[in-house]
Amino acid sequence: MISTVMIQPVDDREMSFIDDEIASIRNIYGADFRLVPVRVDNWNDDLSPWEAPPVFGREGFGGGAAGTLARIAKITCDRSCRYIIGGYSLAGLFAIWAAYQTDVFAAVAAASPSVWFPSFAQYAADSVIRTKKVYLSLGDTEERTKNPVMSTVGDNIRAIHSHLLDSGIKCTLEWNSGDHFKEVRQRTAKAFAWAASDL
Repeated sequence: MISTVMIQPVDDREMSFIDDEIASIRNIYGADFRLVPVRVDNWNDDLSPWEAPPVFGREGFGGGAAGTLARIAKITCDRSCRYIIGGYSLAGLFAIWAAYQTDVFAAVAAASPSVWFPSFAQYAADSVIRTKKVYLSLGDTEERTKNPVMSTVGDNIRAIHSHLLDSGIKCTLEWNSGDHFKEVRQRTAKAFAWAASDL
């Protein structure tokens, strides 16, 4: 029997409610799985695919995603397992990016991913994703921000969703009520449960 392993980059804040998230996934998914949280030390640096200047506040992005993916690669060697990469916000962006780098992931669970990240939408359009199933979601007020970079998130996620569908990827885009910070645990649980279903 193939085991389902969900992999999620997390920081200390997300670790504080990981047990609740696992319970929520279990309630929705209803099948056996294991969730492996992968701690990151610096959210902006460890999950960004390339360097970028600050978008909010003073902290930029260090482009350390390759190093984080290398750490994750060490726990995805068992071919009797089916691996799903996922996460929330910048971790959701990382999950999408990771599926362009390797074919080890059976599905992607990207909840409110930071697809406003500079040049990412173009990267996604110009590259070939190496998974067959992608879950995307966004809060319905997330694009209504005065920040000119972050306000692109809605158009970008629509474009990525359309591109993946045109590429033959099984992909859904779910709109949730509220802003980026509403029901983080529940949104992430829904993402993983959808990604794991019918694989």
